[in-house]
Amino acid sequence: MTTTLRPDEPERHGAGGARSRRYTVCVNSRPVGRIELAAEQWFGVEIGRIAALEIQEADRRRGRATVAALAAEEVLRGWGCGEVQLDVPADAVIALRLAGTLGYTERNRNMVKRLSGPAPELPDGSSVRPLADSEFPAWEEHKLVTYLEDLVTRGIPFAQASAKAEADHRAVLPEGPRTAGTSLLTLAHQGQDVGTVWVRLRHDTDPQAPAWVFSVEVDEAYRGRGHGRTLMLVAERECLEAGVHRLGLNVFGGNTPALALYGTLGYATTRQYLFKRLL
Repeated sequence: MTTTLRPDEPERHGAGGARSRRYTVCVNSRPVGRIELAAEQWFGVEIGRIAALEIQEADRRRGRATVAALAAEEVLRGWGCGEVQLDVPADAVIALRLAGTLGYTERNRNMVKRLSGPAPELPDGSSVRPLADSEFPAWEEHKLVTYLEDLVTRGIPFAQASAKAEADHRAVLPEGPRTAGTSLLTLAHQGQDVGTVWVRLRHDTDPQAPAWVFSVEVDEAYRGRGHGRTLMLVAERECLEAGVHRLGLNVFGGNTPALALYGTLGYATTRQYLFKRLL
């Protein structure tokens, strides 16, 4: 049997060279499903995306989706894409299994926790205070460097990564430590500063979005002593005191210690972001 993708429409084109197209998945010219592909420039690299893939119920469990996804990769290669990306809801078990079979790797995932009850107490000897204005420049420089390193590791050229890091920080911290709806906090234990947490309590344009932990970091000399867990409790306490009852975060694939910590705290994966290099 021959599986092909039959275009349903002309290509759609957008700003910056973006393009997309919908196809019917056919087996021996018989329609069995649909697929939508997209591509865009991502900091100088052409990135493809399988935006949707659905096989009719009667034709499932016969390898149709696998062959359709492989055919989609060929289309994206023809578009000049060096990478294809997927984002998959955590409960889409079959889609995640298919992605693993096809060699996709997790880049990062979103996790969310519903908050309830009284604000959690901090361990004995721990206290929290706002990050001081005088401390902010050094803190921000460190965060920019760390973020830049993450972007470069993910394949973004240094110049573009540097510009993105600075632009992103300006967007989410336009007024530094005094940015509305944002908490920048320092954790101390037995009088010694041991780490910081950065939480956005409310999204500027989406009131339904959860609060978000942008950064939680324990100073290297104090790691392995439970302070990371305490910082997450600090973030949850900030949310509850502000009347916010959902808290989310992003964690990069392969960060096993962070995944273990968030799991024990009750955070659940909501979405996984996967990628595959197209050789």
